[in-house]
Amino acid sequence: MGRWGGSSLTVHVDRRKLVLPGELLAEGRFEAGPNTYREGDKIYSAVVGLAEIKNKVVSVIALKGCYIPKVGDVVIGVITDYSPTSWQVDINSPYTATLQVVDALPRPIDPAKENIRKYFDVGDVIVGEVIVFDKTRNPMLTTKGKGYGKLTGGRLLEISPTKVPRLIGRRGSMINMIKKELGCQVIVGQNGRVWISAKNSKYEDIAVKVVRKVEMEAQIPGLTERVRKMIKEEKSRIESGS
Repeated sequence: MGRWGGSSLTVHVDRRKLVLPGELLAEGRFEAGPNTYREGDKIYSAVVGLAEIKNKVVSVIALKGCYIPKVGDVVIGVITDYSPTSWQVDINSPYTATLQVVDALPRPIDPAKENIRKYFDVGDVIVGEVIVFDKTRNPMLTTKGKGYGKLTGGRLLEISPTKVPRLIGRRGSMINMIKKELGCQVIVGQNGRVWISAKNSKYEDIAVKVVRKVEMEAQIPGLTERVRKMIKEEKSRIESGS
């Protein structure tokens, strides 16, 4: 926050600061990017989101429908980078998460002698929990805990994070019904990622269809019974060989 290149360029917000509609972002010879508008030489936010200023372009990353981390959330992430002592994790959010070795492994390691890529490498899919986040820095994860860690095989889907509660259902009713009827593993991250694994690949395909149906029809009453009927019909079709 401050002046760039003299009095002709003034920035009023920090990068990745949460801003509101109508909030002044910058003044001067900046370009108004996505989700902003200009009045005279001033640029304002048009939406609720995170301010971004790059190459003299002022923009806002809209947060409607985006996943904003909360401490305690279970998330499914993809490893995107690493250092000797930590991994960077894409959690389907404007914020990139950090997973430190101390929060991932049961014992300390010497980074000079041991390559952390043998535990998690770029492209690996993991499930973990948000343990630190306050919007002033990127979230921190842990993969220490029952059921946390690397996910191998299976299918990874993304749905709108706003539809996650409906997929889980009241007291887990929807997701437990899907697991029981299809005999599959399903992990739902609060960040809108869903991991599905079944011994029967055709049942895995059904589970994918079910998740998409829930996403599309989340607001329509009677969804649980429609899903139950769909699963029954799909299983019958497979068993009859049609």
